[in-house]
Amino acid sequence: MTTQLEQAWELAKQRFAAVGIDVEEALRQLDRLPVSMHCWQGDDVAGFENPEGSLTGGIQSTGNYPGKARNATELRADLEQALRLIY
Repeated sequence: MTTQLEQAWELAKQRFAAVGIDVEEALRQLDRLPVSMHCWQGDDVAGFENPEGSLTGGIQSTGNYPGKARNATELRADLEQALRLIY
């Protein structure tokens, strides 16, 4: 972590502690919970059949490029990035 991020983390822990929350214990408890990632949303906003279509609903998540995933490769890249952040 960067120094600024570490300082912000310490401040957040202090603020939670002030209201009786042990952040480290909360994270230990969360670490034991399984995470479920729903796969239905990936191309649900417009599908890959109409690449010129606009975003029409759903979560409208994107990866590290502008707009929606345009193909299965970009969709997989979105999933890989999400999993990196989750783990």
